[in-house]
Amino acid sequence: MTIAVGSRLPEATLLQMGDGGAESVKLSERLKGRKVVIFGLPGAYTGTCSTAHVPSFIRAAKAFADKGVDEIICISVNDPFVMKAWGEATGATAAGITMLADADSSFTKAIGMAFDVPHLGFFARSRRYSALVEDGVVTRFNPEPGTGCEISAGEHLLAQL
Repeated sequence: MTIAVGSRLPEATLLQMGDGGAESVKLSERLKGRKVVIFGLPGAYTGTCSTAHVPSFIRAAKAFADKGVDEIICISVNDPFVMKAWGEATGATAAGITMLADADSSFTKAIGMAFDVPHLGFFARSRRYSALVEDGVVTRFNPEPGTGCEISAGEHLLAQL
């Protein structure tokens, strides 16, 4: 079942690279008592993800902070090494965006956003979406209906706040 406004996000352990290597991040602990923007996308270093989706959140990062957002998290079905390198390459890390890996796609599957494109080697990847989550509960949810990046873009979510 796909999440919706009013849904509590499921328990999930994601990965990020820290100074000592890969670190587990319990999403519920990261969200507790906080207002967090989460956006998901198909993959690091892919076309629209690199040229449109991540840049839209980089452009909107300061405005989100001004509206009381505590953190912006990008989630992709990749490994934490790739997410770290991609965050650095795109400028997302410098903009304060947290890059988290859903390496086994368990979170993406649990929220109903997984899809496959076998001819591209995409299996259990994330559909494109953005969400505002307050204390673990989805208060805004923008799943992208097609292959573009309009509804799920940073500026679109920002305009909803």
